[in-house]
Amino acid sequence: MIRWIKAHPYCLINLYLVAYLIGFFALERLVPEPRYVIHTVVDDWIPFNEWFVLPYFLWYLWMPGFLLYFTLRDKTAFLRLAFIMFVGMTICLFIYALWPNGLKLRREIEAENFCASIVRFLWSVDTPNNVCPSIHVSSTVAIHIVICCSACFRERRWMRVLSGFVTVLICLSTMFIKQHSAVDVFWGCVLSGGLGAAAYGFFPQKAAKNAGQGISGVQKN
Repeated sequence: MIRWIKAHPYCLINLYLVAYLIGFFALERLVPEPRYVIHTVVDDWIPFNEWFVLPYFLWYLWMPGFLLYFTLRDKTAFLRLAFIMFVGMTICLFIYALWPNGLKLRREIEAENFCASIVRFLWSVDTPNNVCPSIHVSSTVAIHIVICCSACFRERRWMRVLSGFVTVLICLSTMFIKQHSAVDVFWGCVLSGGLGAAAYGFFPQKAAKNAGQGISGVQKN
């Protein structure tokens, strides 16, 4: 393992997640109450549905799973994913610090089933603060962008379709279990869309060359 890390030092970029978590939870303690409440009429149209907690929690496998996959299989795709996702997380933390925001969408859960119990637990450990833009959404969209552009999945249209389906489900889930407002989801998508355009647009010739190399070019690193 140590030998592999020395041969692939770029994988250490993943340690940023430790710094991100420290920063996120520090903000939770420093600003326990939001100064700005996010709300739109669209949020009132979306009913609470506890079953959406399943795709919501899928994110906890989807995000680290694809970070690991691209770390091992496609260096170029990994670096772009790290740029889109980690720069996006950093921007979100700065926004949370300068513009502390939160939600007041949660209501008493009347249902009594497995998913309702999971949502109650989630609400008990995750405050409705620091929500816009949604990091849950921005990181999911970042993964979808890289899946669609990576040489790894060029011949696997089914994977790109599956990724799109999962991305939509995860984004919807944040609103249906009242973890996020439609505003949070919108800006999460915009954030990763802009960073994705930057990641793949600044060096188009290099991107085309790397895409032509495919996975074999990565394995030589």
